[in-house]
Amino acid sequence: EMLRHGYTARFAVGVVAGSSVLGMLIPPSLLLILYGVLTEKSVGDLFVAGIIPGIVLAIAYSVGILLMGRFTPGFVGGASLTAVDSGPLLSVSQMALRMVPVAALVALVLGGLYAGLFTPTEAGAVGAAGALVLAILKRKLGWAALWQVLVETGRITASICFLIIAAQLYSRMLAVSGVTELLRALTVSTGLGFPGLLTIFVIVVLLLGTILDSSSIMLITIPLVLPALVSFNVDLIWFGIVTLLAVEIGLLTPPFGIAVFVIKATLGNSSPITLNDIFAGALPFAAIMLVVLLLVIAFPWLATALL
Repeated sequence: EMLRHGYTARFAVGVVAGSSVLGMLIPPSLLLILYGVLTEKSVGDLFVAGIIPGIVLAIAYSVGILLMGRFTPGFVGGASLTAVDSGPLLSVSQMALRMVPVAALVALVLGGLYAGLFTPTEAGAVGAAGALVLAILKRKLGWAALWQVLVETGRITASICFLIIAAQLYSRMLAVSGVTELLRALTVSTGLGFPGLLTIFVIVVLLLGTILDSSSIMLITIPLVLPALVSFNVDLIWFGIVTLLAVEIGLLTPPFGIAVFVIKATLGNSSPITLNDIFAGALPFAAIMLVVLLLVIAFPWLATALL
């Protein structure tokens, strides 16, 4: 749709790549659940902590897009509304009829979660059941499609379970081998302090983001730094939001940003959009994310104000 409206290919894929991280920051978020499991912190608190940074990032993206349109129109592109064949417009009642079921499902899941009616795990089950009911009522889910959904869900669930099991084994191995205690003692003895540890951690996560996916980065780094964080009395809820932002930035940066390769694979080999185009389009959004990351580091209340 963006290409049809005259936007450049680089800008279009950049918007998609950049905005994809909002799904991991604004709850419910799989990565925040994984972080909660690794640090034994409340997933509900992590969800709440992600709200304000998520809104700030969305606003920063919007402002950044406006500035790019103002100062670099050649990069953004775009056509006037009259030059685009938008087709027949939907009436307000038609739009509301299409939006109400989805909005009701979102309200059911998030409303019940924040009202304390069910846990994050139960919220996922309620959301899946609600989506199943909507699909049946709209007659868009046959037996063949239902079976495919169940099989894919089983595969994803099994993969996540293996990740969590491997993370627990990894954590125990580090604890038994004394690596985590050595890292904690080294951090304290060198006088590095928490600011130095945080700087090194963010740099390492950004570098790992070029070669690993989000879950793997968390599973590797969090068990290593957790003892040192505890010794510095760090707010692990705030640190979780910082970690998530740093992880997602790494997925957009060259030379091996995983999110960029995922977008290229989705477009297919026949697409004229190259990897260079996607990296070039994603870089402004990665820079905006870096600014938001620095804001969250400088003002921890952005992540803790609602707790």
